[in-house]
Amino acid sequence: MRSLPRLVVEPLVRAALLEDLGRAGDITTDATIGPDEQAVVQLVSRDHGVLAGLDCAVLAWNLVDPRIEARIELADGARVRPGSVIGTISGPARGLLTGERVALNFLGHLSGVATGTATIADAIAHTKAKVIDTRKTIPGLRALQKHAVVCGGGANHRFGLDDAIMIKDNHIGVAGGVGEAVRRAKAHVGHLVKIEVEVTDLEMLAELLELPVDVVLLDNMAPALLREAVALVNGRMLTEASGRITPQTAVPIAEAGLT
Repeated sequence: MRSLPRLVVEPLVRAALLEDLGRAGDITTDATIGPDEQAVVQLVSRDHGVLAGLDCAVLAWNLVDPRIEARIELADGARVRPGSVIGTISGPARGLLTGERVALNFLGHLSGVATGTATIADAIAHTKAKVIDTRKTIPGLRALQKHAVVCGGGANHRFGLDDAIMIKDNHIGVAGGVGEAVRRAKAHVGHLVKIEVEVTDLEMLAELLELPVDVVLLDNMAPALLREAVALVNGRMLTEASGRITPQTAVPIAEAGLT
């Protein structure tokens, strides 16, 4: 699994450490652990899951004390079971203890995102559909969370508002209709920018099929209606579905024939 550039990761990890260290640093560790004491710890998984965030964890310890060494046995995207040894961290005990919470926060949270993604991706593996993410990310952590989605077998959608045109119901309402919204969008961007439109019923979809659109987002449609919508599109544009996606609901949604 490709790692994120350190230039992207380091400011996020550094900010998390600064938040945790506060104004006086780790006063508990400094008071109870001598500056020359050494320690060795193992990272061991407690449950089944998919790893993500190892670079963040290692960097957290390295930023606290560059003398800390990490020997990582697995990689982001690896599947683990209870008792899987992920790696060994060794070095000055003060640095290990001070960086521990931030390191494990990143590793635990991002592995949770990867594991949740994998649960849905595994459930729909027998279809042509893919799990894709959204912009509903924790502020500041978007790049990391989207990386975790890929680790779990998903794919990335827009990273931001500047990636692609995505016309939703509010845009359509203010513009005066889907046709006018698409016309304005097409006139505003270059030929390399994709245009996606969200629809909620077959009437809107029928109108959309006459317009120069690349992707349609079928929002909150029941599986039976989704199948009708996909058949109506008939390969003329990419189809996506959104709304209440869980490991259980994802299966009939994916089996509707999304491409």
